[in-house]
Amino acid sequence: MPETKLKIRLLGDPGLRKASKPVRQVTEGHRQVLSQMAGLMYESSGVGLAASQVGIYESMIVTDTGSGLYKLINPKVVKKEGSQVTEEGCLSVPGVCIKVKRARKVLVEAQDENGKPVSIEARDLLACVFQHEIDHLKGRLIVDYASFWERLKISRKLKGLSRKSGIPREAGKRGSRDEKLPESKAESCKLQL
Repeated sequence: MPETKLKIRLLGDPGLRKASKPVRQVTEGHRQVLSQMAGLMYESSGVGLAASQVGIYESMIVTDTGSGLYKLINPKVVKKEGSQVTEEGCLSVPGVCIKVKRARKVLVEAQDENGKPVSIEARDLLACVFQHEIDHLKGRLIVDYASFWERLKISRKLKGLSRKSGIPREAGKRGSRDEKLPESKAESCKLQL
């Protein structure tokens, strides 16, 4: 586990597309990383953060929608019910909001930071956050949910941001949607995950 200060990876970083491996044995190192992730999530005004967003490719997430902090290892959605559409932002895709359809209620099974099994029934916002963060662990981003028109709008926005910031376009396996973005304020979208 890295001992350096964690940093959020941005769209264009190929690591965001990498699938995370399950944690086989929970260690003190994992607990330290989860605590650092929680600190970074709060510092960034987010409500969720996956380990892959900070360059650690083990299955770990942190979330806090206002009802308490969850530090989860090997989280999996084992049951889904209903549907909801929420406008989501992402700490790794600053300045972009996408309407995403997800289950309204989920049952998540995981391990806590001490390796003990936990089962969490989540609804509405918390269900959305869990699904978003678990997507990260699979290498999936909110831009993958964008409609044709949203992709066109995002593409134009990303090109404009790249020209302004001087960041060259990066060729990713998913085309212009993987272009790297500069840091931006979280206020552009209310829900930053």
